[in-house]
Amino acid sequence: MPKALKLSLLAISVLLVVFVFLGGILPGGVSAGTDATAYQQIEVYSEVLQHIQNDYVVTPNIQDVTIGSLHGLLEGLDPDSGYLTPAEFKIYQSHQSEIKAQVGVDISKRYGYATVVSVIPGSPADRAGIVDGDVIESIGNQSTRVMPIQMIELLLDGQPGTKVSFSVIEPTSATPNAMTLTRTLPQYPVLHVDEYENSSILYLKPYDLQKDRVDEVLARIAQVQKTGQQKILLDLRDVVDGEMDPAVQLANAFLKSGTIATLEGQKYPQQTWTAAPKNFVTAAPLMVLVNHGTAGPAEIVAAALKDNNRAQLVGDRTFGTGSVQKQIPLPDGAVLFLSVAKYRGPDGKVIQHDAVMPNVLVAANNGFGMGAPSAAKSTSGPVTKPTVPATTPAQPPAQPSVAQPDDQLDKALALLKQEKAA
Repeated sequence: MPKALKLSLLAISVLLVVFVFLGGILPGGVSAGTDATAYQQIEVYSEVLQHIQNDYVVTPNIQDVTIGSLHGLLEGLDPDSGYLTPAEFKIYQSHQSEIKAQVGVDISKRYGYATVVSVIPGSPADRAGIVDGDVIESIGNQSTRVMPIQMIELLLDGQPGTKVSFSVIEPTSATPNAMTLTRTLPQYPVLHVDEYENSSILYLKPYDLQKDRVDEVLARIAQVQKTGQQKILLDLRDVVDGEMDPAVQLANAFLKSGTIATLEGQKYPQQTWTAAPKNFVTAAPLMVLVNHGTAGPAEIVAAALKDNNRAQLVGDRTFGTGSVQKQIPLPDGAVLFLSVAKYRGPDGKVIQHDAVMPNVLVAANNGFGMGAPSAAKSTSGPVTKPTVPATTPAQPPAQPSVAQPDDQLDKALALLKQEKAA
């Protein structure tokens, strides 16, 4: 066997053995009784490498092959786990202290590629026509297919005013669309507040769940009875950014008791968030809008309200994210980003695996993410992406001159009208 192949096999074998003893390969961990099976798989891997070395159409670069297999090994666990080579980790570390500007997309790995979870309204990505579900096929000349999520985010971020080029594939097209966007500091729109049914329904659309935004929402719902508004419609569509504590606080505002969420892993101390009666705010009838762009902390809120039978969810299945990563340095300078714990809803389902299913499934009628609705309504018509130049800086989202129909909103309002006031 060639020396290079032997060294590669040794490195891979050591890493796989580490995974075995950490309990990191199989869901639920690897017990002592299955160690023999793990070592058998190492033998299989060794044989596969030998066939690649000896029988492949050209002589391969074994180092590239083994690095690719490590990427696949980690991404096979979940989208947030990843492997960074020593060179990649040096680049990653060198950029951690920089001011982070971005193009306005939240991403995750799906089907091997970087997938857009949601788009910040008014951002460069929004004005360029990028929508939920679009796939970022490459950044510069690098495919995202073999790139860990940590490096994808690093390449998309950068200094304010700098440009980034990448190609995007829409779900309905097989042809990549090349574009160059100017990075800007992320800026979410202000809390959107509206009223329906003679002001009896209060509509709230937070675009993020950071502390200040959740404080605004809590202040609004605390005024419900005082203003005569008896029902609440909470729009969590395309809400990704936020923190766990504010999300728990928001859910607790509608819950007197019950489990909000749990976080647990094989060797991670379990945490449970429970509703505290002192943080309860209102018993007003509640509907919650969700879609494929609802992710992270917003999924925590949605799952808590649904599983505790506090609200009906209307819309699409949420995206499915929610895990805690641990950085594990390797002797050669490489690093593993390994998911060590995942969030569960009150029903015990892992949100990253199962997402959150609405009580009432209503697909978005325009095929992509919905922002805050306009009070105006219109008949159904074709929806086109904006033609604003891709490099235009982020601006607050403007209300469209002719509002597009919103079937999800209409359904939620119809259901909420049937609810008896508290």
